[in-house]
Amino acid sequence: MTKPVITAVIPAAGLGTRFLPATKALPKEMLPVVDRPAIQHVVEEAVDAELTDVLFVVGRNKDPLVNHFDRVAELEDTLERKGKTEMLAQVQAITDLATFHYVRQREPAGLGDAVAQAAHHVRGASFAVLLGDDLIDQGGALLTEMLQVHEQTGASVVAVQPVPAEQVSSYGVIAPATEADPLLTRYGREALWVDTMVEKPAPEQAPSQLAVIGRYVLSPKVFEVLKETGTGTGGEIQLTDALVTMAENPAAYGGVVAVVHHGRRYDTGNKVEYAKANVELSLKHPQLGPELREWLVDYVHHLQTPEADSNGSGNS
Repeated sequence: MTKPVITAVIPAAGLGTRFLPATKALPKEMLPVVDRPAIQHVVEEAVDAELTDVLFVVGRNKDPLVNHFDRVAELEDTLERKGKTEMLAQVQAITDLATFHYVRQREPAGLGDAVAQAAHHVRGASFAVLLGDDLIDQGGALLTEMLQVHEQTGASVVAVQPVPAEQVSSYGVIAPATEADPLLTRYGREALWVDTMVEKPAPEQAPSQLAVIGRYVLSPKVFEVLKETGTGTGGEIQLTDALVTMAENPAAYGGVVAVVHHGRRYDTGNKVEYAKANVELSLKHPQLGPELREWLVDYVHHLQTPEADSNGSGNS
């Protein structure tokens, strides 16, 4: 049994170029998904898994992110003076979600380099990594099971999801061990030892269709491996390369286990997926959902009628 994990590391040093010009002055992590920034959804997922020590790995121009999780005395005073107690509680709850820390990544040199910045903070303990581009429905439950697998096995753990063959070239893909391990069958989700991983393989060369998604629970041995990991894809230090070393040398590094997620995941770094996330999660919102659903049904019906093209989009 390993020590319980308490720290969630959230890399947030990217430039957000896929969302320009919206991210010219605003960090991509602060783009809203329904009624809160995307990064807050990720923090809430960590908290749901009882990870209340959060380390953001940030780059330049991330002040709005830092400010979001800090107290804003002027705003709180104004809300209190105007009797807006519900809004005041919502604002204060953000700061109270967790204990927040920040470390600067000097340049965007890859996910492996971003993770390496956490070494001093975690002080030899295992830790979780949550990527801000991935929003996972019921993500707290997935992360909780990943933590359980890590505590039982001591292995580093990655979340994977089945993807169509034509999409494997966009992901790191695992080669799962061929023999099942009874130790892993106790968990509600499928869990598999990983023999190796391949970064963005061609469909005909992919060892499986199980793609790594943005959730990890890592042994501190990853820092040792990252120090010896050279630049990989894109001239950057890739976390996948370090995980390959750990998977292929389980005696030295504890191995790697993949936990399979079959639920909904939104890649909010993709504009279409970002739009889908806003629609689907808005429909689940207790206040917004009913009215939005009624409008959406009418709008879809309008799109399916022959006169839709000639009459414009219509408004209700």
